[in-house]
Amino acid sequence: MFSIDQIITISFTLFAVIDILGSIPVLISLKEKLGDIDAGKATLAAGFLMVLFLLVGEPFLKLMSVDVHSFAVAGSIVIFVIGMEMILGIEFFKSEKDLKTGSIVPIAFPLIAGSGTLTTIMSLKANFEESNIFAGILVNLVVVFIVLRSLRYIERLLGKSGLMVVRKFFGVILLAIAVKIFKSNVNL
Repeated sequence: MFSIDQIITISFTLFAVIDILGSIPVLISLKEKLGDIDAGKATLAAGFLMVLFLLVGEPFLKLMSVDVHSFAVAGSIVIFVIGMEMILGIEFFKSEKDLKTGSIVPIAFPLIAGSGTLTTIMSLKANFEESNIFAGILVNLVVVFIVLRSLRYIERLLGKSGLMVVRKFFGVILLAIAVKIFKSNVNL
């Protein structure tokens, strides 16, 4: 059952985790090194990974004897750390810098559909309907595609200080979401 409220919450959560706006400086430097980024290919690859994890993440967890609530608590901690990264500007999670595969690695994975995104998708399953998570993923894939297609324009529009403000704002939102997910999945 679709819920606009859930879709909006999920979309903003994934938007903050994916942090496509905060990734614009990285994407611009990759574009300079790799040449043109294939926005369609990167978006489809990232979408495939996110939907695959949405659909088979839970059975995989059961295979490993981990329940969704435990995974959600662990995911909330990861989301909290990502939010702290965004606010403090300290890099806790290091990404691979191998540029040989272009739009797929490092752009689709791990930049867009990285461990934080996949963990967030599983964490969201503890509180939201799967159909709404799927809709939130689609909303974010549209945003990702638009951003990848218009990197130069966005860079000129926001400027360096604008990008920093957006990143900090979504970092605070992520911290609040992490606390909410943690509270709703811990039995104290």
